[in-house]
Amino acid sequence: MNESLARAVSERVDELVALTVDLIRFPTVNPPGEAYTPCAEHLACILAARGFETRLIRGEGAPGDSDRYPRTNVVARREGRAPGPTVHFNSHIDVVEAGEGWSVDPFTGVVRNGKVFGRGACDMKGGLAASIIAADAFMAVYPDFHGAIEISGTVDEESGGFGGVAYLARSGFFSKPRVDHVIIPEPLNKDRICLGHRGVWWAEIETHGAIAHGSMPFLGDSAIRHMAAVLSAFEAELYPALDAKRTDMPVVPEGARRSTLNINSIHGGQTEDFFPGLPSPNVADSCRIVIDRRFLIEESLEEVKDEVIAILERLKRERPRFDYSIRDLMEVLPTMTARDAAVPRALAKAVRAVFGREPDYVISPGTYDQKHIARLGHLHDCVAYGPGILDLAHRTDEWVGIEDMVQSATVMAMALDTLLRKA
Repeated sequence: MNESLARAVSERVDELVALTVDLIRFPTVNPPGEAYTPCAEHLACILAARGFETRLIRGEGAPGDSDRYPRTNVVARREGRAPGPTVHFNSHIDVVEAGEGWSVDPFTGVVRNGKVFGRGACDMKGGLAASIIAADAFMAVYPDFHGAIEISGTVDEESGGFGGVAYLARSGFFSKPRVDHVIIPEPLNKDRICLGHRGVWWAEIETHGAIAHGSMPFLGDSAIRHMAAVLSAFEAELYPALDAKRTDMPVVPEGARRSTLNINSIHGGQTEDFFPGLPSPNVADSCRIVIDRRFLIEESLEEVKDEVIAILERLKRERPRFDYSIRDLMEVLPTMTARDAAVPRALAKAVRAVFGREPDYVISPGTYDQKHIARLGHLHDCVAYGPGILDLAHRTDEWVGIEDMVQSATVMAMALDTLLRKA
């Protein structure tokens, strides 16, 4: 245990809590992208006061970007006293909608019983605050470190990250020689190191029909009935096949160590265009579903798509008047950083020192911004590590433990010691 770093973090507990509360009070709800700019500006001021050079970068042209809802990111850099590698802490500032059923105001930042409550407390403003305190403590104890430290607050992770990390990665902010190591303080539990995530394919499938009067459906062709045939085939054929697939990736929870398919949404006919209770008496000429297919490192994207397309093509051959179209919405390959890469080694050493045990190495069931750092930045020494319990993300009365943030900040500070001062 590096007692100097642990003490420096513990001296900043009040600052850590206050920073987390301040960040929660920005209602950075995505969609549509509320309060991104004021939150990014606030972060820039906080980091500038700690000696970082800061930049506000708008993800112009990204999905959702507009003058009303600009995709504003902040990137801050603090140079050391001598050349060396760069460690980058990346956190997203956007949060999902609060929803109903909270016992506290979700955007107040309530401190109670050793916890900070609020939307984004766990996912992931507590992690962002912990990374800032970790860097601040490290720089105070070791002002002569080699290399550089970067901290970013980026947007849109909850909707794919295209206006945030993807935009920055395309612009060279997550590539060598600028950056060597990346830690993403997502809430994967304080004694676990997340090496990567499963793959994802989102697609829209549309079945086509012919409109007719609802009292004479035989004169038309119901796209909804065609979609029912698709869903029936998925139930009979695709879901059992996916359940049989297993991975050697250490995905958590256990149920995600297989391939999965979720139907995100379904839309059909004209009733959605009318006030509820006033349906249109028509045969539906269109029905659409959005599918969310999560896949394993043992599968190829081509194989994943072919399983779905094969069912659709068979229905086209066997079912009278069946026709469909399919549109890709998002494709992300599975990623898994090697355990012996520099960042997981440094974090594992720190976890052993702080908790007295080996870390668990896990894979996330869903994707996060590591996908863009790997595929666009071509930087693979990147993992997720941060405070917070993953199961609390996106739920009512979301919270992060203060002691969890302190311990995670200590781990991150000690990882900096390994990656920079002892590089």
